[in-house]
Amino acid sequence: MKFFMKYIALLLFFLLLGTIGCSPQESPTPEPNSPEPPVTQTMDVAVYYLKNSADEIFLVREVHQVERSKAIARAALNELIVGTPLTPEAYRVLPADTRILDINVDQGLATVDFSGEVLKANVGASGEALGIASIVNTLTEFSTIQSVQFTVDGQVDKGMDWWGHVGLYEQPFSRNISSVYEPVIWVTAPVANQIISSPVKIIGTARVFEATVSFRLRDANGNILAEDFTTASEGAPSRGIFEAELAFNPEAAMKGQLEVFEVSMKDGSEVHKVIIPVEWQ
Repeated sequence: MKFFMKYIALLLFFLLLGTIGCSPQESPTPEPNSPEPPVTQTMDVAVYYLKNSADEIFLVREVHQVERSKAIARAALNELIVGTPLTPEAYRVLPADTRILDINVDQGLATVDFSGEVLKANVGASGEALGIASIVNTLTEFSTIQSVQFTVDGQVDKGMDWWGHVGLYEQPFSRNISSVYEPVIWVTAPVANQIISSPVKIIGTARVFEATVSFRLRDANGNILAEDFTTASEGAPSRGIFEAELAFNPEAAMKGQLEVFEVSMKDGSEVHKVIIPVEWQ
């Protein structure tokens, strides 16, 4: 009996010893999370590229997202130089190795100093005139700029012959969107995701038959809250400016969309539609 009790005691001792020696495996201490890379903030800029049709060259306006910068005019112009056109068959006119040496804005006049590479473009007389317009229209998208003039390597007269046909003899240049054929309609106000109230002001340009521009406001469920039309300052083939107000009576805060379009004289369909997401409170 004593032997049996000693055996039990010895067995318990070894079991206890094994429990102490074999501690549970500790989980590795988690390393602190690596900081996530900062999210690049972006902004929209409008740029103007060239495009050829069967019998003429014209401009197309595109809205590109670029990295947010306080130097927004430089950012837009740099996108014009190195950005990739979104419109099929559209192309850049400024050589890709062109550098922007300086942009100075004084009382609405922007003076852009380019590096000498800007003079290497070779696009013919029509392309040269529109190439200049592409720069001017890109910069005059900003309310602080009404006209644009150029220097090359800091010299006023170095680029006067510019690309060989048009020249800079009549600078400064003012905004001219008469040769912008695409898109047919664009809207500058309201902007996407803007919080609007009644009446909402609608501003843009259009190249439409008889200058008639239609618009409507829908809620998130697709219900039409209001609709109307206005007349642009000029009709196709010219491009006109339009500005109108649309009153609406929302029942509650909601998101929706503003639709701006042309009604086809051929079949009554809605063409060239621009959709701007908006919300109201």
